[in-house]
Amino acid sequence: MRILVALTLCAFVIGPRSEAAAISDLFCDDSARLEKQLLTIHGAQKLGRGMRGPDALLEVWIAPSSGDWTLVQNYANGTSCIVAMGQHWEAITSIADPA
Repeated sequence: MRILVALTLCAFVIGPRSEAAAISDLFCDDSARLEKQLLTIHGAQKLGRGMRGPDALLEVWIAPSSGDWTLVQNYANGTSCIVAMGQHWEAITSIADPA
């Protein structure tokens, strides 16, 4: 069952780059409006981001008080979509090199 869920999630994140297909299956909104909701309503903070391609940027948002996390994909056209969300975020620190 976990493999099926993981494959489904991967299909959303690395599936076809057609914006129409992604937008119809996910919660999407204007990027500025979605960011404002994450900041003010959910108390989330942007933890990191990375380019997915020339027209897409992925961001990880964390609500420190609750541990809720949200993965947002931003498109070059000014639209952002929530592609995944969950609970109990745990930050992992890197282990220092013993040498």
